[in-house]
Parts: sequence; C-alpha cells; structure tokens
Amino acid sequence: MSPRIQNCIDCGAPLNGRADKRFCDDYCRIHYNNKMKSGGNNFIRNINNALKKNRNILASVLKDGEDTTKISREKLLNSGFIFKYGTHSYTTKKGSKYIYCYDYGYLKLEHDWFLVVRLKNEHLDKPNSIKG
Repeated sequence: MSPRIQNCIDCGAPLNGRADKRFCDDYCRIHYNNKMKSGGNNFIRNINNALKKNRNILASVLKDGEDTTKISREKLLNSGFIFKYGTHSYTTKKGSKYIYCYDYGYLKLEHDWFLVVRLKNEHLDKPNSIKG
C-alpha cells in the first residue's frame, strides 16, 4: 500500500508529518478558521454586536449607585442605540413592558422619554422572549 498524499485544506500544499495533519502552517490554519467563521455568521455577529452596544449605552446612562434614570429617545438614538434589538422583556403586573439588553433595560414613557433600569436579580430566572 502506498501512503496517501494529503494536502493542506486551505492552500492545497502537500503535508508532511502526522497522518491527521490538516494545515501546512499556522497561517493557513488561522486563515481557514477565519474564513469559516465569516460568511453566514456575519448576521449573528452583527446582532450580538448591536446587543452589546445597546447594553453599554444603557449602562453608561446610569451613574454609579443609581438604579434608574430618564433619558430622551433622541439622546439614545444619537448614542447609536438600536431599538429593534433586545435580549428579553419583562411585563409588570400593571402591564408595563420593560425591554432588556442583558442586565439593563428601558421602559417607554410619555413624550419620547425612557426610563433606564438595571435588572434586579429576582427577574433573571424568568425572562420572556422578545417576539417581533
């Protein structure tokens, strides 16, 4: 039996060494994995980046020690906040619906104002999925 000739799955160069070797060097390994992680996953990565950005904007609005504060829609939009992205929602017994980006959320008030809140621990176990 002649040995099977294997090639690098990124550049196609012949491989020397172990039988299970897939890449000729670290450059090809990194290039191949980066190529595989791009493409179809861009959609997911962009949403995750938007969620993180929204969370950071909400976190920056609250000063140290504050649990709530008010902010205008205009200021949120100027900061780059994207309202269509949230991780979960919470509806109070009175029917008020808070939209969260991880542990920070907001409640729409009158006249384009929003109440920004930090998630309390008792709500961590019971999030409602956002459907939209």
